[in-house]
Amino acid sequence: MENLLIYKSKDELFKDIANYIIAIGKKAIAENDCFNFVLTGGNSPKELYHNLATTYKDSLDWNKVFFFFGDERNVLAEDANYNGLMAKESILSPLNIASDHIFYVDTTLAPEKAAIEYHKAISAHFKGADLSFDLILLGMGDDAHTASLFPGTSILENHNVEVDSVFVEKLATHRISFTAPLINKAKNIAFLVFGKGKAEALKHVIEDEEQHTALYPSQLIKPIAGGLTWFVDEDAASLLDN
Repeated sequence: MENLLIYKSKDELFKDIANYIIAIGKKAIAENDCFNFVLTGGNSPKELYHNLATTYKDSLDWNKVFFFFGDERNVLAEDANYNGLMAKESILSPLNIASDHIFYVDTTLAPEKAAIEYHKAISAHFKGADLSFDLILLGMGDDAHTASLFPGTSILENHNVEVDSVFVEKLATHRISFTAPLINKAKNIAFLVFGKGKAEALKHVIEDEEQHTALYPSQLIKPIAGGLTWFVDEDAASLLDN
């Protein structure tokens, strides 16, 4: 099931996606006594994370939430560009999340090794069960990349359910990322997309009749059995025909 939700303002968007996250979290905790939640990086979710840690801090039993990262930049943990640091400052520390409930990517390792070890850590957490997260939160770049699935990169051809390393030529750096097949096993996937700069990419990803996943990698996100919801503002949706 795929839903496209369009909002007049970013405030409305953030409020709705926060309620969506809380609802999924409550359901997961009621059913399995834990909520496996994959965070997205970059600047877009900072305000959302802050809201979850303040306005919604009493809306969920955060002690039963396990946090993961859909991708990570190949920088050390104290670097301002490390996704884990942004999350730590905006949501994890404010909510006093226990360290054993946070799965950071170890970027002191070589990218290939970091990816292998992150996959091992996730597999150990799931104790042999299917690697199906309750919710994976994703952003999308103006080039239609999501996580670290960038146009024209080798990871787009990885059909394994795993974490992989990838060299992003236009950024001249390595990244560590969930593969599309791992993302697609999630019970729920949500895209957070706002701003006019994303409008052209969103139009291609949503409306192109033919799939051009090498150019628009977000087209690869098609959950096997879960739900996919796009939370977008009117600026990002401004070029959509319907």
